[in-house]
Amino acid sequence: MLMIGIVLGFIALGYFCWLLFALAVYALPFFAGVTAGLAAYHSGSGPIGAIAVGLIAGVVTLVVGQIAFAAVRSPVMRATIAPLFAAPAAVAGYHATLGLAHIGAPSQDRCEILAVIGAIVVGGTAWARMTVLAPPNVGRRVMAGSTPQPFASASRDG
Repeated sequence: MLMIGIVLGFIALGYFCWLLFALAVYALPFFAGVTAGLAAYHSGSGPIGAIAVGLIAGVVTLVVGQIAFAAVRSPVMRATIAPLFAAPAAVAGYHATLGLAHIGAPSQDRCEILAVIGAIVVGGTAWARMTVLAPPNVGRRVMAGSTPQPFASASRDG
C-alpha cells in the first residue's frame, strides 16, 4: 500500500509540473481576467457580472496578445510582447516551485534557489510557447502579384 502511494505521488507531481508548463503562457490573461473581475465586483456589478467581465477581459488579453505577436514582424516588437506573457508565468513558476521545495528541501536557502530556477524555467517555457505563434516565413518577402512556387525547379517529367 505504501508503494502505491509513493508511485501515485510521483505521478501527481509529474502531472502538476506538466500542467504548470502547459498553462504558463496563460498566466497574463488569467491575471488580467481576475483583476478585471475583482474590479467589476468591487464596483457593484455582482458575482455573475464580475465573472463575465473577468472572462471577457482574459479572452481579449489572450487573443490580442497572440494576434499581436503573430502579426508583428519586427524582432524588437516581439521581444517586447513576449516578456509580457513570460513575466507573470515566471512569477507563477517561482511560487509553485517554492511551495514544492518547502515539501522536500531542508533549508530556506535551497528553497529559494530552487524557486528561482523554477521561475527561470517556467518563464522560458512561456517565452518559447509564444514564439511558436510566429509565422514560418518571417523575413522572406514575396513580390506583389506573384505566388511562391515551392517546387519551381522540379521538372514535369517526374
